[in-house]
Amino acid sequence: MDKRFAVENIPEALAERRFPSITMWNRLEPRPRANNFDRALRAEIRDALWMLTKQWQMGEFHGDDAGSPIFAKAQVGLTRLRKYKSTAGDVELFDDRVPLEAKVERKPVPFVVGGKEISLDIRLFLGRQWLKMLRTVGNYAQAFINKYEFDLPDQGRKEDAHVCSHPEVWQTASAIAGRRMDGGKLYLHLTAEPPGHAYDDIPVLDIHKPAIDDLAKAFIDWFDAVFFQPPRNGSDAWVPDRLEYQFACSAPEASGEKVFVADEYYQGHLDWYNLDIDKEAKTLGKVSGEDNSQPPPDLQSLIPVQVTYDGMPNTRWWTFEDSRVNFAGIKPDTTDLGKLLFIEFGLVYANDWFLIPYTLPAGSVARIQGMAVTNVFGERFWIEAAGSGLDDNWQRWSMFTLNTKWKREEIADTSLLLLPVAAKVQEGKPVEEVMMLRDEVANMVWGVERIVPMPTGQGKSGFEAASETIAFYRQLLEQRLSANPGDRLVPDYRAKTSYQVMNSVPENWIPFIPVHVPGDNREIQLQRAAMPRVLEGDPDKPEKVQPRTVLLREGLDRRPARVYFLHEEEVPRAGVVVAQSYQRTRWNNGTVFVWLGARKQTGRGEGSSGLGFDRLVDVQGTGD
Repeated sequence: MDKRFAVENIPEALAERRFPSITMWNRLEPRPRANNFDRALRAEIRDALWMLTKQWQMGEFHGDDAGSPIFAKAQVGLTRLRKYKSTAGDVELFDDRVPLEAKVERKPVPFVVGGKEISLDIRLFLGRQWLKMLRTVGNYAQAFINKYEFDLPDQGRKEDAHVCSHPEVWQTASAIAGRRMDGGKLYLHLTAEPPGHAYDDIPVLDIHKPAIDDLAKAFIDWFDAVFFQPPRNGSDAWVPDRLEYQFACSAPEASGEKVFVADEYYQGHLDWYNLDIDKEAKTLGKVSGEDNSQPPPDLQSLIPVQVTYDGMPNTRWWTFEDSRVNFAGIKPDTTDLGKLLFIEFGLVYANDWFLIPYTLPAGSVARIQGMAVTNVFGERFWIEAAGSGLDDNWQRWSMFTLNTKWKREEIADTSLLLLPVAAKVQEGKPVEEVMMLRDEVANMVWGVERIVPMPTGQGKSGFEAASETIAFYRQLLEQRLSANPGDRLVPDYRAKTSYQVMNSVPENWIPFIPVHVPGDNREIQLQRAAMPRVLEGDPDKPEKVQPRTVLLREGLDRRPARVYFLHEEEVPRAGVVVAQSYQRTRWNNGTVFVWLGARKQTGRGEGSSGLGFDRLVDVQGTGD
């Protein structure tokens, strides 16, 4: 090696720069000294003056004469709902152990429709339960099966068309006939007026009759606990001529009672907005055991906290949002006021809202009688409820407040109604569904049974059920005419066209014709009518086609039968769809409630049945 490049003391040579050189780099690679990057990601800034100048630059030192609240004292007047009344029922004590939806919507489980037995699934369920309970008394199972048996339908009778015309129903009915017990017959026998004994017409030892009577009472209680139904001697809240529920409840106050009424409940989810305050009603009525006492006002001192949410924009400098909310992804239309208000709250006024927690019991009516708030500057402010003023002032803004009926120039009621309703309700498949639509060509309204209840307890397409039923009637007619050819009506066509008085529509189309209200020559209502079942070649008088859904059979199963009227304004041009299905929910004490309820939705416009009168139709098979 050349001695000129031999360096004996490298540190000294570097310090004195004895060997200058040109150094080049074409790549920079960081070499971290640790595997933890926490400190590097902190973005530490040790210059306090720099932070202050950036805050001054962003305007964080600008005062707006506002201080954050740090203390609040509120006095709340609290009362509880004490009375309940359905539209046609008696006043009863309010029971907050039951979800209010179940109490309002419950309808009786149908066992017989039009004199025909249905709900075979529930009847089998009841029969199995009774035989299971009967084991503790004695071996009487076969005797009860023989007494309360399922009847075998006859495929040659018109009366059994609701079973024999549908293959799946016929298979079920023929499989259980004579083999299983019909618990529905036993239940109807035990709850009849006057009630009967389970062992009527059954050979039972006298020593076992008291035990069977106890089982019968337990059997009724068990069924009423499984299916939540209205009282057998009462009425439910369903109003058939309005296709909706109507009910009222009340709470005591210093001047009497505050009455809340729901005139149009049909949505399926019950909450405060379904009720209005009725100032005209001073009381809901008298009921035995009522308690009109009120607890004293509650005075509490609370600490307000700022309202926050995930992804909330941070107003402080040098902080980053967690990006859990993508405000740029919200694309509201000009009519989406809810979305526009949400965006304005989230981006503009988010840090101006404070929350004061206050726990209320379900089924209560609360009103803030007074609230004082102290801010960080020691100033105290008296806070009034938002929306105070006249109730009918269209510029009044409020949330979770109730409307006052009938009154004008009435001071708004700012109380908060917290109903005992379920948070989540499971809804089964529709057992029946009816679509009410207007037919301007025929000048009437049709109740189209889109889903009809089958005797098995399940729903079936009304169009399919109607085609199967009419095919069964035609089959019976052909069998009859084949046995008696002289009964066949054979028209003698001598022309290529014939005069037709009217044509027909599917059997699941039930007509509602406009009629005048008695005593009024202007107002009209819709009256349920019936279409004739016309079978070609049938010498008998056509029968009336009756509806198969409970919704449209209103009044037909009563004795004597009643005419069904429907208010004309309940069927708008868009039409309505009404359905019945089983609901299930679990209440706050763990109890399960199952009930049969109805829902109403907006339809999809008008329709045409194709019904025509006084027509000339081409005759098939005629020559020139």
